[in-house]
Amino acid sequence: MHDSIWKPHTTVAAIAERDGKFLLVKEMVKGEIVFNQPAGHLEPGESLVDAVIRETLEETQYVFTPTGLQGIYCFVPDENSDSTYIRYLFRGKIGSNLNGKLDDGIISAEWMSYDEIQLCHRHHRSPLVLQCIEDYLHKQAYPLEIFNQMLPSPHIARRR
Repeated sequence: MHDSIWKPHTTVAAIAERDGKFLLVKEMVKGEIVFNQPAGHLEPGESLVDAVIRETLEETQYVFTPTGLQGIYCFVPDENSDSTYIRYLFRGKIGSNLNGKLDDGIISAEWMSYDEIQLCHRHHRSPLVLQCIEDYLHKQAYPLEIFNQMLPSPHIARRR
């Protein structure tokens, strides 16, 4: 019997296209500048849809409105580690820019063409960056209704 249960990291990411360009973030990770979709971890009590809206705003200062679930990805960044990331990729529309402070580690929000993204592939945070764009371009998204409403724990409901 194991002392602990393995738990993958649950993450969300946003993909948005405007005028043939995709929204990415340029960020500093472990001393290296890399590109990624606006993305981050699910927080306790937060729905996946709320998480992607929050993360996109924190990392880009753009208002993001999800329109569909583009895909679910499993990524193991290092074969010598037991870290695994489950990424929920949402496609959507970008609204206004609030011009506020970007999240720690984020250098800037960048609009890049597919060709520009391919050219800088060695500076992608992970192979998911290009894979997510390929899926956006070539695969159908699922409606947001695929998600059920979050329900409170029965233990929490009884305390009230």
